[in-house]
Amino acid sequence: MDEWIIPLYRIYSDEEDVSLITKIVRRGTSWSIGPEIKEFEDKLKEYLGVDYCVAMNSGTSALHSTLLAYNIKNNDEVIVPSFSFISTANSVLFVNAKPIFTDIEKQNYGLDPASILKNKSNKTKAVMPMDYGGLSCKIDEIKHVLEDEKIVLIEDGAECLGSSVNKKKIGTFSDATIFSFCGNKVITTGEGGAVVTNSKEIYEKLLLVRSHGRQDNSDYFNNPNVSRYVSVGFNWRMSSITAALGISQLHKLDKLIKLRQEHASYITSRILKHSEIRPPFSDDKYENIFQMYTITLQDNTTRNALQKFLLDKKIFCKVYFEPIHLGEYYKNEFKIDASSLSVTENISKRVLTLPIFPNMTLEEKKYLVDSIDEFFEGYDIHGTSNEPETP
Repeated sequence: MDEWIIPLYRIYSDEEDVSLITKIVRRGTSWSIGPEIKEFEDKLKEYLGVDYCVAMNSGTSALHSTLLAYNIKNNDEVIVPSFSFISTANSVLFVNAKPIFTDIEKQNYGLDPASILKNKSNKTKAVMPMDYGGLSCKIDEIKHVLEDEKIVLIEDGAECLGSSVNKKKIGTFSDATIFSFCGNKVITTGEGGAVVTNSKEIYEKLLLVRSHGRQDNSDYFNNPNVSRYVSVGFNWRMSSITAALGISQLHKLDKLIKLRQEHASYITSRILKHSEIRPPFSDDKYENIFQMYTITLQDNTTRNALQKFLLDKKIFCKVYFEPIHLGEYYKNEFKIDASSLSVTENISKRVLTLPIFPNMTLEEKKYLVDSIDEFFEGYDIHGTSNEPETP
């Protein structure tokens, strides 16, 4: 394993995290199904201002279970971005539906509302936009174009817990929204996820899907009665230990967001002088919580050269995301008209995600931006590529 001077992310933890986990370990029981799960769900729905929350063991299982709860099935179509993590599309295949890859817009890098209208058909049963790197897609506009349609809006907010549009929290716009608590997210439980919704019907279906189709939601290991299994389900429960970590991390969420925004402000102020770089978008309407700090370079050649330079300086940086439709599996299995994904392909060739995390030191930030300065001081920006400039 490489020793990075600056890793892509570093988890923020404190004594509360350790204390809550230790408390569960020492009690010697209910490590899997304990009161911490409901407490975490209650705190999360209270933070967001929604009616229901179901904790899961990952963001991917949250996506899968939500599609099942809405009865998305064989021959249905689900509009998704290709500029996303692969689970956005995979979850659609899990329910034997068809992902319809749709282009993104050039500001927030989320699904383009106009492209959604072009791609919807009488088979479209759901639209599943993804919020990129801590910045919401244009979810308000997407909701508006779907308001007269019988199409479910499921938001993949895996990277966006705590973000808002016009001061309204992500998780309150869509029929259902999923979040992820993987290690690189704004708060983390190691692995974990959740679905939030205002629909009691969907909430009750999610509970069945999460735990083997078992109707009672009590602690299985402390209930002497015979369980009722009324449908097929999975074991996608979040454990008590994981939920306890979620509780303590959630207590720090606003603090962690503020730290990320302060670090992002510093980095942006230092790199604005480079016309070859577009910093992450953020404004008064679309709050960016900077789960990632992704810059967009003038062309693919510059992006690749900068990435190699930073990696050589032991600064970890990564491309988020390579388009799903260009990946080996989807390219081989699906005949996709890439001409309708021109923005996706253009942006993906030019993005580069730089390190950012709450406990980033001033020395780390300086080393990062000084290294970027050093790169451009010795880099000939003329004649490096014939690719189009930033749209």
